[in-house]
Amino acid sequence: MRQVGDRMGRIFGYARVSSQEQNLDRQIIALKKYVPEDSILVDKASGKDTDRPSYQALKGALGLREGDTLYVMSLDRLSRNKSDIKKELEWFKERKIRLMILDLPTSLIEVPEGQEWILDMITNILVEVLSSMAEQERLTIKRRQREGIKAAKAKGKHLGRPRAVMPEHFPRIHDEWRQGKITTKQAIEILELKPTTFYRLVKRYESK
Repeated sequence: MRQVGDRMGRIFGYARVSSQEQNLDRQIIALKKYVPEDSILVDKASGKDTDRPSYQALKGALGLREGDTLYVMSLDRLSRNKSDIKKELEWFKERKIRLMILDLPTSLIEVPEGQEWILDMITNILVEVLSSMAEQERLTIKRRQREGIKAAKAKGKHLGRPRAVMPEHFPRIHDEWRQGKITTKQAIEILELKPTTFYRLVKRYESK
């Protein structure tokens, strides 16, 4: 813990990657230089907004409070959305929670009392630049995804979940099912399909 005014402030760390497949180790190793490992909260979720379990827990009733410090590896760990970043920074400032950004050295500097405006001025400039870069990267990723999907569709590739294979005798079983000769359960058992797959194939078959 560190001394803040006349009370002790708690120290937390926060790490985030965008997907389950990505690794948090690099961020955690960097944060452990400043924060006990059991005080580091993590999320594996997109940075398109701030709706993430661990991050929201930090901001909740049992999380950060006045005088506490939060360490993050970089500004885009909070969000990749520029407007969200600014809202989050304002949230920390209003509640007098110190945000330490390892990739933003000025946020780590301690200044004499009464001269915090110098640090704020430099940090605000850098935040504006970095938040713009984070948002631009997010928009670039989305554009590339759209272009990739468009190119795949142009080549006739099927995107999303694998298409279910329709059994050869599906038309006959489908007709008997529609005519009420067999129940849905019987049709599914005969075709050896899951209920969701059965209804998906019915939709595909009947749309032809």
